[in-house]
This record gives sequence, structure tokens and C-alpha cells, in this order.
Amino acid sequence: MAATAALAVLSACASSSPGVQSTTSARRPSPKPSTTAPQAAPVTIRTVAGMPPVHDPVNLYRDAGAGMLSPATSAALPRVYVPNGASGTVTVIDPASKQVVGTFPAGKMPQHVVPAYDLQRLWVLENSSNALLPIDPKTALPGPSIPVDDPYNLYFTPDGREAMVVAEQRQRLDFRDPQTMALHSSLPLPCPGLNHMDFSIDGRYLIATCEFGGRLVKVDLTNRTLAGVLPLGPSTSMPQDVRISPDGKRFYVADMMVGGVWIVDGDAFKVIGFVVTGVGAHGLYPSRDGRSLYVANRGWSMVRGGRHGPGNVSVIDFATSKVSATWPIPGGGSPDMGNITADGRELWLAGRYDSEVYVFDTTTGGLAARIPVGDGPHGLTVWPQPGRYSLGHTGNMR
Repeated sequence: MAATAALAVLSACASSSPGVQSTTSARRPSPKPSTTAPQAAPVTIRTVAGMPPVHDPVNLYRDAGAGMLSPATSAALPRVYVPNGASGTVTVIDPASKQVVGTFPAGKMPQHVVPAYDLQRLWVLENSSNALLPIDPKTALPGPSIPVDDPYNLYFTPDGREAMVVAEQRQRLDFRDPQTMALHSSLPLPCPGLNHMDFSIDGRYLIATCEFGGRLVKVDLTNRTLAGVLPLGPSTSMPQDVRISPDGKRFYVADMMVGGVWIVDGDAFKVIGFVVTGVGAHGLYPSRDGRSLYVANRGWSMVRGGRHGPGNVSVIDFATSKVSATWPIPGGGSPDMGNITADGRELWLAGRYDSEVYVFDTTTGGLAARIPVGDGPHGLTVWPQPGRYSLGHTGNMR
């Protein structure tokens, strides 16, 4: 019913979005008739100062392709880090053997494990302990916690100069030093349940989800101001993760209660589509080749009614914005947050309400493993991951 309501809202939406702003050079006239069509100059993305260049405007994930590991990660141990919110621990897994190789305490309600912008450390967000716990990826061991107010999620400005702590309960973004986490400034936002975000292809703005407000907010990062608020329509809307399309023209927003993914024109800041996926649509992960978007449908809602779906993964084709496959979990499950291995062959997801981790074979869609962990596993990360730098969350790599 919720999905039907969402589709009804979309009947008035536009079916296309404006292209990426670019610069092109004029063509010189050919001195002789030619049977070959003239070639347009390549698109150039004008990024904000300090942001690494976009090498491929058609696929902004190109530098995070399979096997494209940065030298900064050369000494990192291949590990999967699982924050167990209810247990207050982090489970460490060897991805090759699929065996648990360690567990360490991580305060109260650890939410996500986030790679730093420079890829030199990982941060565990000890939400209820108001602290960040650093992990040395070379040893897979934690260091001393750093006091930070209400760290539900963590991102970084596209130029890497500041960390952005998502203070969910405070409804604000805290801009901090990316190394020491010393507070620089705060931006209050009209966003109940400020949650996940992603950035425009040029780094000029971000779009964030308001889980308990049924809306999105757009933030102008250049001026550090609120640029817009976008209600998603159905009263049941509960937006979660958000990811930009490879060409930078659209944002995909998972909606846990509507059972699918909204498609939003970021520049115009309006809804232009909706894709029905499954109950509890939550985590979004682009494939290493930038062709597909994996949607974790966790089939659960602790907020409104409990379990009411089997839990599975939908695969959306970026080119068509349609579901091309659905991967079931035999016997059911609650896939939530995670990420993809460096070679792109496995998708790892936390089983939020089943105290386990799921490993999917991205070639076949089959479940390759399910691994027992602590209670309430949430934003796990696979490390190392390809890419030049991390924009945050469980590995938003570019």
C-alpha cells in the first residue's frame, strides 16, 4: 500500500533530469566535406577547490573500481569490521576464511565503522558513549577513544579539510578537524533523524535524509547553508541511505517504510522516480563497475510493527533505473548496512536483527556465507576498499 502511495505521488513528477553542468570547446569547421560525424569535446566537471578531479564524468566511481587500491592502504590487513550496537563490541572477520578473528569493546551503541578521508584509519562511532574509537587498519586494533558529541554517522567534506559528524539527535552537522576531531563549527538543520548523505559530483552540495521527518535536506557546502527541504510525499516515508548515480545526475534514496528507492534530481531538488524493491529498503552500494546499485531490503522495522518481510537484496540497473535481479536469503534475514570487497565479487551486509553477517556472491546472487556475530550488527565496513579517498559512511569511495 505504501509503495502504491509513493507511485501515486510520482504521477506528477518529471521523467527526466537536467544534465551535468560542463564546459565544452567549440568545434572548428572542417576544410573538406567529411562523412565522419564531428566529435564533441569531453565534459569537464568543475569541482570545488581542493577536491580531487573527477576523471570520468560518466562514472564518478571509476577510481574505486575493482582492485584499484590506493598505496595508502598497502599495509592494511584484509578485514571486515562489524559494529554490534546491542553488544557494544566490534567483531573482526577475515574475509578470505570467513572466520571471526577478534572482538573488542566499543562503548555504548556503536553504529558504523567509517574509513577516514586519507584512508589511514577507521572510526567506530560510539553513539551512546559520545565518542569516536580509532582503529589502526595495519593491526586491526583500536586506540583510545576521542570524546565527540552524538556521533551517529560520519562523513568528510569533498576537499578532505573537515570531518562532518552527523549528530542525529541534535539535528545538526558538526564540522571537525579530520584528525583530532576538534570542533570547528555546527550547522543546525530542520531534519528529524538526520541520518545518511551523499555529495554532488562537483562537491558543491550534499543531500541528507531525515529518517523521522519523511524528507530530505540539501546543504550548500560552499556557503554552509540550508539550500532546500524536500518532503517525500507519503506520511509513512522513512528515508535511509542515499547514493548518487555514476553520472552525477540523480540521487537514489532508500525508503524503509515505503519499500523502495526514490530517484531525485539533485540540482533541481525534486523527485523524478520511484523503484519498488522490497520491505525495509535500507543500505545502498554501487557495484565496482558502476553499473548496478545493490539495495539491502532488511524486511524489518523496529519502529512500526516489527518483522513483515523476508529480507533480501535488489539489484538496480543504473542505466534503466529498474530492478534487474533479487537475491533471497534462504530462511530469511535482515540485511542492513555493509559494503563490497575490493575485487567486487562479494557484498557483505550486517543482519541487523539476526546477530549475523551475510556474504553475497555478486556474480551469481547466491548467499556465500552467514557468519554469527554480536547483537544488533549495523554499519559494517570491508577494508581495504578501492578508491583515492573516502567521503565517509561505510566506504563512500571516489
